[in-house]
Amino acid sequence: MLQIKDALVSLDLAEEFFCCDLDSCLGECCIEGDAGAPITETEYEELKNLVEVVEPYLLPAAKERIAEAGVGYVDEEGDLVTQIVDGRNCVFTTYGPGGKCLCAIEKAYREGKCSMRKPISCYLYPLRLTEYPTFTAVNYHRWKICKCARVAGRAKGIRLYEFMREPLIERFGQEWYDELAEACQAYLSEYGDGGSKC
Repeated sequence: MLQIKDALVSLDLAEEFFCCDLDSCLGECCIEGDAGAPITETEYEELKNLVEVVEPYLLPAAKERIAEAGVGYVDEEGDLVTQIVDGRNCVFTTYGPGGKCLCAIEKAYREGKCSMRKPISCYLYPLRLTEYPTFTAVNYHRWKICKCARVAGRAKGIRLYEFMREPLIERFGQEWYDELAEACQAYLSEYGDGGSKC
């Protein structure tokens, strides 16, 4: 583990290669799983206010679900998450050419219609944060559907911490990220890739 200020960061961020390959995976991480995306109370309120903005991009079933039950719910583990439809799609899922899964919130953000890019848990994926009383744990969630991202990352020589630069800066700040990058580079200089495998 690397300690960066008040966070403990998995060595996977330095050792693993990663670069999302949306053309290969089609955004499957947005639709697979048994619950919606984790959201904070603040994000829940923001999402409620964004419904009218993103509504034109939403699936008909998603519009119905939001009208019936709102944008989020507390799952079986007690976490606040986005609603899902059809047992898999986040209500903010939309689809592009070739069945590519896209985020309606991010689509609106890129078109300048809102200031929220997407929930931070989505922006940070495949990283998962666990908040403890005195520190935050930053871990890599290895999932088979991201194998193409690991292959692409290795081919391009992009480490996980490098690929996640922007979301990590948004969550922790530039100074924190700079310290992380320096620590990862020092670790790799001493230990190499740590046996990272695709």
